[in-house]
Amino acid sequence: MRTHFSKEINNPEAFKNQLLTWSQQFREVVFLDSNEYHQKYSSYDCVLAVDAFTSLKTDFHNAFEEIKQYQQQTKDWLFGYFSYDLKNDTEKLTSNNFDGLHFPDLFFFQPKKLFLLKGNQLEVHYLLMCDDEFEIDFEEIKLYSDNFVTLVYTERSRSTVEVQQRISKENYLSKVNKMLEHIQRGDIYEANFCMEFFAENAIINPLEIYQKLNAISKPPFAVFFKNNQQYLLSASPERYLKKEGNKVISQPIKGTAKRFSDAALDEKAKNDLAENPKERSENIMIVDLVRNDLSKTATKGSVEVEELCGIYSFEQVHQMISTIASNVAENRAPVDIIKSTFPMGSMTGAPKISAMNIIENLEETKRGLYSGSVGYFSPENDFDFNVVIRSILYNAQNQYLSFSVGSAITSKAVPEQEYEECLLKAKAMFEVLQ
Repeated sequence: MRTHFSKEINNPEAFKNQLLTWSQQFREVVFLDSNEYHQKYSSYDCVLAVDAFTSLKTDFHNAFEEIKQYQQQTKDWLFGYFSYDLKNDTEKLTSNNFDGLHFPDLFFFQPKKLFLLKGNQLEVHYLLMCDDEFEIDFEEIKLYSDNFVTLVYTERSRSTVEVQQRISKENYLSKVNKMLEHIQRGDIYEANFCMEFFAENAIINPLEIYQKLNAISKPPFAVFFKNNQQYLLSASPERYLKKEGNKVISQPIKGTAKRFSDAALDEKAKNDLAENPKERSENIMIVDLVRNDLSKTATKGSVEVEELCGIYSFEQVHQMISTIASNVAENRAPVDIIKSTFPMGSMTGAPKISAMNIIENLEETKRGLYSGSVGYFSPENDFDFNVVIRSILYNAQNQYLSFSVGSAITSKAVPEQEYEECLLKAKAMFEVLQ
């Protein structure tokens, strides 16, 4: 049983920063921030879960069944991630590409301490609470001022991160042309092709890098994740899947345009994206895929496209986003809904299995947590998970840093333009690491 408190917070934005800095003392941390981005489906502005009471870590073998049992046994809040390579648990697929990060394929934990912030209202849920523990913690959290954060940054040793590109431009263009050959043969209609940027012997302050990345991106699905020495610093704009009662929502992104400081040019870029036939066809193909995935667990006739090819603006880019919803039966296990739709269509392609096989053959890095998903299950069998894109992954133990970017390849793709789109998506990560 959890002990529950509510508290009013005078300055929620400052409190979020204090909360995140205070959390660094714990071995396990999941910090989720919506950055006050206006969105229809939002349960909390900010969530922090720390300090595992129990946890589950596994490779892809039987992973969905293990997390299903764990979720049903605990009937509690669980926070963690599904890596992209759990595809190997749902289909006869493999992941044999290079892996410099060595993260588990799946990791979830049951937090001892949980903070849920909505507006200026803070909900706190503690397990195994000692007398006055929350009041002691709260006073400690308030000590973490901006000056303290600056002090942490300046006292940490830092080195230059020398980012390398796993696939050269020439090789990238060649691989995209091979993917176009698959499309022309009818093997696939669309596939998301990704490439890795990496740094070896990298020493960074993960908290500092995350806060810089979040500040220049301000996305609705930002994540700071820590599992001992493994970190995810994510500025994701994309929701994978959310369950609220009997309703399930998916919001795939397909279609990207850069932003301009000039208001007229920026508005033109936004309008051009909305009318671009290539970007619209990419998005609509994935909408069809998601509709099919959701129908596997939906009640009859309940799958609905709530918004098709909506244009949303973020700090760095404009994005084309669709919203697909369905209803599920009350007794439907939450993990079954995720398993039947995983990995998300926006990061694979169509048909999904063919696309994943071709992706594996042409990419040179194991995706791992990149293009996987981070989020939580609630005790009420609800959940909310993002798509891990626009993210830096870091293993402090072997000092390996990685971030990947990709784009959707369709019959209308121009390899040079796809390459430029990848560099646009990588811009924020390069900026915070320089």
